Amino acid sequence: MAESEVNLLRHLPSVTAVLATDEAASLVERHGRIATTDAIRQVTDEAREALRTVPVAVPTASELAQRARGLLEARVPGLRPLFNLTGTVLHTNLGRAVLAEPAIDAAVDAMRHVVALEFDLVDGVRGERDDHVRDLLCELTGAQDATVVNNNAAAVLLCLNTFAIGRDAVVSRGELIEIGGAFRMPDIMARAGARMVEVGTTNRTHPADYRNALNERTGMVLKVHTSNYRIQGFTAEVDARELAAMAGAAGVPLLNDLGSGSLVDLSRYGLAKEPTVRDAVEEGAQLVTFSGDKLLGGPQAGFIVGDRALIEQINRNPLKRALRVDKVRLAAIEATLKLYRDPDRLAEKLPTLRFLARDKADIEAQAYRLQPVVVEYLGDAFVVSVGDCLSQVGSGALPLDTLESVAILIRSRGSQHALERLAVSLRALPRPVIGRIADGALRLDLRCLPEADEALFLDSLRHLDRNNFTASRP
Repeated sequence: MAESEVNLLRHLPSVTAVLATDEAASLVERHGRIATTDAIRQVTDEAREALRTVPVAVPTASELAQRARGLLEARVPGLRPLFNLTGTVLHTNLGRAVLAEPAIDAAVDAMRHVVALEFDLVDGVRGERDDHVRDLLCELTGAQDATVVNNNAAAVLLCLNTFAIGRDAVVSRGELIEIGGAFRMPDIMARAGARMVEVGTTNRTHPADYRNALNERTGMVLKVHTSNYRIQGFTAEVDARELAAMAGAAGVPLLNDLGSGSLVDLSRYGLAKEPTVRDAVEEGAQLVTFSGDKLLGGPQAGFIVGDRALIEQINRNPLKRALRVDKVRLAAIEATLKLYRDPDRLAEKLPTLRFLARDKADIEAQAYRLQPVVVEYLGDAFVVSVGDCLSQVGSGALPLDTLESVAILIRSRGSQHALERLAVSLRALPRPVIGRIADGALRLDLRCLPEADEALFLDSLRHLDRNNFTASRP
């Protein structure tokens, strides 16, 4: 090592010296001592390597603290707000349902304060956390009793583990679904300790198939609503009412897993009709499971409603404690369910339903308002137009039904690579914009962009750097 290089490195401030600066003190206050120290150590190591390569001016302690500040502030959180312009309303990868304001307020209150989560304020004794939502769920579904866990897969797992552990669980082969993330119903049944007994074929299952499978080893009959696909053509299935009667005659419960689950008839909002939870209860299923963060429009949760005696058995299962929800989510669930008491104003207050029922003319008017500004921000490298498109519900709900919508369509005047670089740049914005490339265009479906967020959306676009997506590249 040359003497000049040694002298330069000798003058490089130590990590301790950098931490002693006022700049570093403010970083510790904001980011914590460990993160700040790691960032200072990194920029100091980088400065040392630079001095060994090229003899340059030695940075001061304050300058190294400033470099550490840039490093720390560049570490933006991945879980941050974004604009879902994909055309999928309940996008699993983007967090599914947007919560209603009353649910958000209730969750914030629960975070900010101590609450009577498992405390009976009347008698002054220990209470049950499910009590906060039990009556609401029974009122809205017509069930005798209800309980809640952290998601619908957990609800199905808990039911199977309670009634079919070491016993047979009878299910139609055509209902052995796979849900998001490659989770499959057979795997859930196996983890629950149940022996899966498949009946029928992929496209046709008859009453005799179930009757032949029911015996003294049977613990449960399982019906799964195929909410994320449809089998069409030469098909047959046993309806829930008949299946409930057969299960009852055999002395075992019928579990009807609705998956998405809706508490209202969606056809009143111009959407395709889906079976409601009340329908499933009235058809005779002793247990019905459904999700909280899909069509219901609340936080992630799994609900089990049904016969009181069965729900009591489920609540005594030790797994119930492992799958329970916390006070924050429970507060949001309660506030969301209360909205369903006023169905005439539900679409006004529940974002999921508002997005699904949004009028195409309203979306089109918004697209034409935003188009000129998008043109201004993107420059001459792209052609920006307004065009019709089709949105979808998502999260396994209404798999064959689409919603007429309108999108801002962005096409490159040059190569397709420019369009892909633009999509990357949009995802890298402080508030990312997520669209979808299809048929040679980047589609920004505006169905899920509230008018109140238009200014925020345009402000996000102002951060676009044209050099990131217009510069020629090999």
